[in-house]
Amino acid sequence: METLIKINLDEILKKEKYIAVDIGCGSKKKEGRIGVDKVDLPQIDIIADIENGLEFFPDGSVDEIHCRSVLEHVTNFEFILREMLRIIKKEGKIHIFVPHFSNPHYYSDPTHIRFFGLYTFYYFTDTEHQLRRKVPNFYSDIRLRILSQKLVFRSTFKLINPIKKAFGWLINRSKLIQEYYEENLVYIFPAHGIEMIMGHVD
Repeated sequence: METLIKINLDEILKKEKYIAVDIGCGSKKKEGRIGVDKVDLPQIDIIADIENGLEFFPDGSVDEIHCRSVLEHVTNFEFILREMLRIIKKEGKIHIFVPHFSNPHYYSDPTHIRFFGLYTFYYFTDTEHQLRRKVPNFYSDIRLRILSQKLVFRSTFKLINPIKKAFGWLINRSKLIQEYYEENLVYIFPAHGIEMIMGHVD
């Protein structure tokens, strides 16, 4: 797939003080962000398949990346993770939402090829910044810092949503409770997804 840049990207990167990018935003791009998607919609600024990388952004050129409901669709997860870390500034932040593996709707989507749990991104962190249960980080040289991670609880049945919201508030009160939940309660009260913010290692 050939990349098509519909904006003057070089000029924007040169003049704008704060650069925010929305990867895989589709029709939901937020105002003020550079929208990247492989589908050519009117609001998309860069038509590209992120499986091929983000080469149109120079190293350390972006302040903020938003990537919502995208990474479960990609083949080369580590490559895209590396690319996002490459283009983000040292103090920049990457906002991610992915479906949790217990989400009952996750398996219905034939385009979903990977799942995520509480520990997934900790495979790319230094041991001292991991949760109580340590996971091996020697399979990859990617290193990132998880700034926050929250389990999201939501239902298509509106009457249940207040209960799920209250349950989510309880589970997200500490990392230890999150870990206990995923080990012992996850199949009783499935999670909808995971919201997280990450950046470079200090």
